[in-house]
Amino acid sequence: MTDVSLNLQEAIVAKLKASTDVLALVPSANIFDRHARPERFPCIILGEGQTVREDLTLADNHVRLYQTIHVWTRDGALIGARRIAGTVGAALRGRAFGAVPVVSARYTGARFTRDPDGETGHGVLTFEALVEEFPS
Repeated sequence: MTDVSLNLQEAIVAKLKASTDVLALVPSANIFDRHARPERFPCIILGEGQTVREDLTLADNHVRLYQTIHVWTRDGALIGARRIAGTVGAALRGRAFGAVPVVSARYTGARFTRDPDGETGHGVLTFEALVEEFPS
């Protein structure tokens, strides 16, 4: 059995790489699922994830998945990071995540910071999905 959080993680990357609006701001080759600081700008890197069991039914088959998504720019401001973040949020709306049985999904917020180098903008987005782990 495959972990539903891994399936969602893969579906998020696929959805971002399939979005023409996202690709207008970030090349597909700059959308990563790895642990590293960015080498190319602008870029999107999937970050940390968390799985929390939800006791919604007696079947005990729902989990809430949290995924951080890091946006990196080199425009000397946070305008580019904010623009990309909004586009990512729009791309992840809805419940269509391939074969992942998503009950609800939403972009819940973002934080934006400047790196000390004065050029690099960084956005940390939070994405949340309620998933039926073992569909009936």
